Amino acid sequence: MRFLYALLLISFTSFAQKGIQVTYNNYSNGNITNDDVILFIGNQQQGLITKKVVFDKKLQSFPKEKKFINYNNKIVTSQAEVSDNNFIITNDSTSIKNAKFELTNETKEILGYKCKKAKTTINSNNIEIWYTNDVPFKGGPSILGQDLGLVLEINRNNTYSTKAKEIIKIAKLDNKELSANSKATYADALAYQDYIWKSRFTTLPIFKNEVISFNENNKSNDSILKFGNGTVIIRKIKFPKIGKTDQVFVDLEEKSNGDAYDRTGSVFIIPTSKEQSFFTGLTKGINTLPIYENGNGKKYQGVIQTKNYLPTVELMRFFTPFGVGYFNGLQLKDKTWQESVFYRQDISELYQQLSGKDIYVGVFIGNYDKGGHEVSLNITIHKDEKKFFNFNYSEPLFNTTNLLEMGGQEYGSLFDSEKGLEVTFTLDKEVKNAMLRYITTGHGGWENGDEFVPKTNTILLDDAVVHNFIPWKQDCGSYREYNPVSGNFDNGLSSSDYSRANWCPGTLTNPNMIALGDLKPGTHKITIKIPKGKPEGGSFSFWNVSGVLLGNTGF
Repeated sequence: MRFLYALLLISFTSFAQKGIQVTYNNYSNGNITNDDVILFIGNQQQGLITKKVVFDKKLQSFPKEKKFINYNNKIVTSQAEVSDNNFIITNDSTSIKNAKFELTNETKEILGYKCKKAKTTINSNNIEIWYTNDVPFKGGPSILGQDLGLVLEINRNNTYSTKAKEIIKIAKLDNKELSANSKATYADALAYQDYIWKSRFTTLPIFKNEVISFNENNKSNDSILKFGNGTVIIRKIKFPKIGKTDQVFVDLEEKSNGDAYDRTGSVFIIPTSKEQSFFTGLTKGINTLPIYENGNGKKYQGVIQTKNYLPTVELMRFFTPFGVGYFNGLQLKDKTWQESVFYRQDISELYQQLSGKDIYVGVFIGNYDKGGHEVSLNITIHKDEKKFFNFNYSEPLFNTTNLLEMGGQEYGSLFDSEKGLEVTFTLDKEVKNAMLRYITTGHGGWENGDEFVPKTNTILLDDAVVHNFIPWKQDCGSYREYNPVSGNFDNGLSSSDYSRANWCPGTLTNPNMIALGDLKPGTHKITIKIPKGKPEGGSFSFWNVSGVLLGNTGF
């Protein structure tokens, strides 16, 4: 026994003068989650935590993150290489010093070392940490438990865990590997975290604080084109290649610049793969676009696909609230008005309309106000391995939203005819698991107008009903603090509280994904029917509907 104790003493004395390397795997419900092996390297003075692929210089993408721990002053330095030889760092002097743990008497053996258990709670997560004091080093796969000893396992909610798989003694440890880059740029903790977060995805800035108003002085410039007296703005954007499992989001921020009312808004793109596009109508007049007639005596410009024309693709339908931002000076007790509205929507199913294309992206807000509205728009692209709808085919079919309303485009009042809206399209090959991405909102009239009356939308494929539903939104009162100048009534309700035909002041309208089944090659017809209400005095009802055909044609 004396001999064994002597061997251990000699071994640890040598160990203490050198270093240690521990590799860890991540687990979810007992299964290894991915190949992101975590690496800790350290001695008694310093430590490094990073992914093994970063340490081995095999990671191709950015950011490449490392955390350096100084055990003398207990300062953690976080470093990220955000592009080739471009580093940022930040320091944290509190995470180790302020950590609170409940030490228990429970023990178990991990990789031949006796470990003790400590417990803590972080953001309602129960954390168990297993650490050993049988070696003269501190460290672990994260900052958690760095002051307890060498952490060999972390368990979160008995669901996710990080476990040591190998411990190696290092005969000679170069302290340069345990120190941050001397030429790194310093950032405070919040700026560092924000930079790291945003570096994980691609952001395409489209518009920044751009005014959309009915004002002859609201003119185009070198990069942003304006139409409809400034109520439509478009800009040509070059999109990168987007993978079939990547996630794509639209981010729009809006606030009033003088207009007090709830208005229809739309974020859209203009397909240009056919002879004519909506851009023709913007630049040469709306009546240059194909005309749709259904027997009610009106002409609807550019609303459906034809042999030589594709309508706009609506990425997002949104609605401005009553005067958010500009009219916040109007005070009501117990109401704190928001400064702006932020809309964010997943549009990943439309990736093929964007991927690798140089295309016009636009925003429309229907208003006749000189001040109008102010918007900022970004599109973000996020690498991923899965998504809900994995389509490889998309084709725009119709859009009755009169984006050029202020340039004479007819309102979507065509549903007063039995014919409703009909669009034919021809498929060169079979489209499997086809779906119609359908956005619908009802508008107009007074108390009995379609904005405030539930109406059934019926969708037919080749004259057979495939879906019908009543689009209706009942949570409008949730957005009261976005509506400072909403009217208030004797019954104690605000105008913005009332339920509406699939929209509320200050919200976006989600698409309905309508299953169409497998579509054979050849010509097909989609029909939309809605029982539109009758005019009331000088007011009339109309429906803004847009549709894109989605599906798979083989991979």
